[in-house]
Amino acid sequence: MGSAREALLDAAYEAIVAGDWSSARMADLAARAGVSRQTLYNEFGNRDQLAAALALREAERFRELTGRAAREAPGDDVGAATAASVTAALTAARDNPLIKATLTDDTSGLLPYLTTRSEAIMDVFREDSIAVFTERWPELADRPEVRAEVGWISETAFRLVISHLIIATEPVETTSEHIAEVVRRLMRNLKTDE
Repeated sequence: MGSAREALLDAAYEAIVAGDWSSARMADLAARAGVSRQTLYNEFGNRDQLAAALALREAERFRELTGRAAREAPGDDVGAATAASVTAALTAARDNPLIKATLTDDTSGLLPYLTTRSEAIMDVFREDSIAVFTERWPELADRPEVRAEVGWISETAFRLVISHLIIATEPVETTSEHIAEVVRRLMRNLKTDE
């Protein structure tokens, strides 16, 4: 069933990118994926659950990219790690057909997963950020209150990235540095707040 699930997610992706999402019936998506309509309903239940699963799959792909960028950033500066991660996210999003379709075609149904229904995606990035921060700065991992604080800082950065993704007001590198400075200041307070 794993391959059927991926085929269905791919079919939804293709329909959204092609601008066909609003007119595509569940039977059309199932046929595009090469599975029965019942298989589609068994996997996802309904159209909204399919869209949510697609948004989460794309978030996982971005999480891998941004997590790798943060982990590979040189030095011991939390801001540099954040800037690398934000730059990776915004640069990839700018060239991502699904993100483009989501932001330009309000019939795709995915925009709420970046805005009003972004909890699941935010959780993905929050957990990875906590892992990155506590791996790179192990002194934070020894303090039990840190997980919640780092989670809050990560959520703040996530919201800023989404805001700039939806309405870009400056070059990616500038946005990355601004968000990095916010995180740097918040983490500085956390690191020194003994």
